[in-house]
Amino acid sequence: MQASNSKPSSSIDPEEYSLRKRLPPRFPQRGNDVYISEKTNFRAQESKCQKLLDSGNEVVIHGLGKAVNRAINLALQLKAKGNGTIKLAIQTSTVNLIDDLMPETDDGEAKTLYRNNSAVHICVYRSEDSAQSQTKDVPKPSQEK
Repeated sequence: MQASNSKPSSSIDPEEYSLRKRLPPRFPQRGNDVYISEKTNFRAQESKCQKLLDSGNEVVIHGLGKAVNRAINLALQLKAKGNGTIKLAIQTSTVNLIDDLMPETDDGEAKTLYRNNSAVHICVYRSEDSAQSQTKDVPKPSQEK
């Protein structure tokens, strides 16, 4: 299969080529990583993030392309429900994506398209102040004699 470096264009004839999008690169997934998609129910994603945040001190939310807005919305929802105990650290990036154009005819030549897509990585964590206030000893009631 030969590959040519070309940019996506609207002149691709669907009768000549079929588009196959490769999966985007991913970091090794840790237990507190959540990859947001447009297809998954928002409440289910929110519930999963809340459970991870309750069981640990941080959750890392990743959004790519159309899911960037949803990832930001999810992080803001978690922050609002945290009553001032939740902080956000946001990082944006550009992800290189690769698409393959597979010929529909035997005499066609395979092509590779390279494109960029925006991504966001949001670390949702409990602030130091809230963590300390939650671990402080509760004063014992005085014993009356």
